[in-house]
Amino acid sequence: MPAKIKFCGMMQPADAALAADTGAAYLGVVFAGGPRAVTSERARAVVRAAGGVPVFGVFGEQSPEEILQIAGQVGLSGAQLHGAYSGDDASRLRAAGLQVWRVVRIAVPSDLDLLAEASAESEAVLVEPRVSHARGGAGVPLDLAVAREARARLAGHPMALAGGLTAENVLQALDVVRPEIVDVSSGVEQQPGVKDTQKMARFVEAVFAHTPVS
Repeated sequence: MPAKIKFCGMMQPADAALAADTGAAYLGVVFAGGPRAVTSERARAVVRAAGGVPVFGVFGEQSPEEILQIAGQVGLSGAQLHGAYSGDDASRLRAAGLQVWRVVRIAVPSDLDLLAEASAESEAVLVEPRVSHARGGAGVPLDLAVAREARARLAGHPMALAGGLTAENVLQALDVVRPEIVDVSSGVEQQPGVKDTQKMARFVEAVFAHTPVS
C-alpha cells in the first residue's frame, strides 16, 4: 500500500482543492509563524476547499486552549505539535477530538531518544531535521540512515517523514525508511505558500507508483 501524502504549508484554496483531487490524505496550514503562516480566515478557506480531506494545523507556541479555539473556528481535523508540548497537552487535544502528530526534530543521534516519549498520545510521530533558526525542516533532507533508525525505534507506531522531499528523492526515502506518511511543502512550491501544479502531480505519481520491497 502506498504511503499517504500530506501537503503542508497550504495558503491558497485553489491549491488545497488540487491537492485533495490529486489524492492527498492530509493537508496542513501553518500557525507556527514563518512565510507560510495563515490567519484563521485563510485557514477556513483552505479547509472548505479541501472537500473533506483532513486539514492539520501546525502549531509551535500556542497553548492547548488556543489550539482548541483555533481548531473550532477553522474546522481543523488535527494538530501537528512543534515545540515544547507534553504528553498531557497531546492527550487533552486528543480527548477533544483532534488527531495529534507529535514532532521530533533530529540534529544529533541523541535526539532519537525523544521518539519513545513522542509516540505516546499521538496518532503519528513526524520526524524531520532540526535546522538552526527554523521551525520546520527548511527544505533540508534528513539523513536517510538516521531516518531509518527513527523508523526502527517507532516500530508499530505510524511515522511521517518530512524535510526536503521532492518527486525526485521521495522514492529513495520510501525504499530506505518506509514511513507510513510523507510530508512535503517547499518541494512542491513555486515560492513559499504557492504550490506548483506540476511538482505536486509528479510527487503524487512517484509516491503512488512506489511498491514496498518485502
